[in-house]
Amino acid sequence: MSKTEAVKPAHFIRQIITKDLEAGKNDGRVATRFPPEPNGYLHIGHAKSICLNFSMAEEFGGTCNLRFDDTNPEKENQEYIEAIKSDVTWLGFQWHDEVRYASDYFADLYQFAVDLIRQGKAYVDESTPEQIRALRGTLTEPGQASAYRDRSVEENLQQFERMRNGEIADGAAVLRARIDLASPNINMRDPVIYRVRRAHHHQTGDHWCIYPMYDYTHCLSDALEGITHSLCTLEFEDHRPLYDWVLDQLDVPCHPQQIEFARLNLNYTVTSKRKLKQLVDEGHVDGWDDPRMPTIAGLRRRGYTPASIRNFCEMIGVTKSEGVVDMSMLEFAIRDDLDKHAPRAMCVLQPLKVTIENWAEGQEQALSVPAHPKDETLGAREIFFTRELYIDRSDFEETPPKGFKRLIPGGEVRLRGAYVIRCDEVIKDDRGQVVELRCSYDPDTLGRNPEGRKVKGVVHWVSASRSMAAEVRLYDRLFNHESPDSARDGSSFLDHINPDSLQVIAQAYAEPSLAQAQAGSPYQFEREGYFVRDSGASEKLVFNRTVTLRDTWAKVSNK
Repeated sequence: MSKTEAVKPAHFIRQIITKDLEAGKNDGRVATRFPPEPNGYLHIGHAKSICLNFSMAEEFGGTCNLRFDDTNPEKENQEYIEAIKSDVTWLGFQWHDEVRYASDYFADLYQFAVDLIRQGKAYVDESTPEQIRALRGTLTEPGQASAYRDRSVEENLQQFERMRNGEIADGAAVLRARIDLASPNINMRDPVIYRVRRAHHHQTGDHWCIYPMYDYTHCLSDALEGITHSLCTLEFEDHRPLYDWVLDQLDVPCHPQQIEFARLNLNYTVTSKRKLKQLVDEGHVDGWDDPRMPTIAGLRRRGYTPASIRNFCEMIGVTKSEGVVDMSMLEFAIRDDLDKHAPRAMCVLQPLKVTIENWAEGQEQALSVPAHPKDETLGAREIFFTRELYIDRSDFEETPPKGFKRLIPGGEVRLRGAYVIRCDEVIKDDRGQVVELRCSYDPDTLGRNPEGRKVKGVVHWVSASRSMAAEVRLYDRLFNHESPDSARDGSSFLDHINPDSLQVIAQAYAEPSLAQAQAGSPYQFEREGYFVRDSGASEKLVFNRTVTLRDTWAKVSNK
């Protein structure tokens, strides 16, 4: 565990749980849950909730359940369920016992609804959705009773059974909790707790044609599972009175405590599942795991590590104050992790041919260089010095700008891990483009500086004959607007897609050690950035850029 991971900063949820345990509350138990809706892939915002729920349970010797909130079958499918389980496991967490589903409790939830009806605290309303909405009232005006609010218990039981048996059409009736139409909290103005929905369910098939609403389902699922601390984001703060009301009316095993925290808002990003799905469905990205997406699957494919995301979530902390986290913090977390662990390698993205004229044709020299400059346990890698090499086109300037410290006509530069070379001749094509540099090497400069002169520049390179052809994908931020989904000019978030979020280099050249790179294996391409072999590619050598070596966006935003 790194120093960053080991730090346990105080936050209010940790303090609440600590005080509960000291007071002997919940018989000294801590039980949390992570309850995603399987209607899309999880994103970086969910990662914060995953890390919080699982880490609190782990820290206090408790348990954390993975429970799918599967009450809306029309938008859910098995693909999302499997993706979510994979994401939680990849982040390094393991849920308690078997995976749970809200649908596991549908029979219990139905019976609880019957109990509410028998108490006169729920009724079947056959008003139209528009009528219910109109009668709900406003923030300044109380709600009004519908024509069905004072039905008898017997009639409500009969109508609810008809809903259950499929005798009432979709949308023709709902079950509402009977609470307080004058409540200043609109969530308490007789909220809908069941609706008729003829939809095939991925877990229960066609057994049910009525489905409970989230606010009703969630608190009861928590209680049935013995959850002690129900951690959720701030948008559910106004729903807490309903959470407590439902549990207070019914005979349930326990009454969990709902605690709200600020969600993760990240700039240059959208985290609405609806908008992420739109990006996928309309082909703006290449699927949910596109490396530009803020999904956990996308971050994984881009080369982010579980440790970097856990450390990021720890760094941003847990508060009740809404704010926006700068994307640079997430990028710092992955740079910090990869700098310590990623092996080094050389890959030339924009190749320019170099011929070493005082090196014999067909001769090659194997050179051993460290896989990591600070971690000897990663061993060494082998590179080959040959007559024909490639350097990056940006490392040569025929007319150099001020301060340029790389190769120029008549100038010298050191090849990383090899010799000092001098540019003796520049070869151009018919259009005047530089196509080759003819150079000479100094045989006395392998592992030591030349005598009598100082060479400042060091460039990366590969052997032309012993390198591997590779495709390199340069990923950048998907949006070029700091707040793409809330721009004040009336534009859509789609209007702010960064046209340079992906640049594909079809013919780069990589050192031979990269031929053995496994899918998902991270590397630092020296002087270029951090890269990972793409997990979606076939036998073709494809690398995705995870992040640049430095924060290039800070320079742009400060101009």
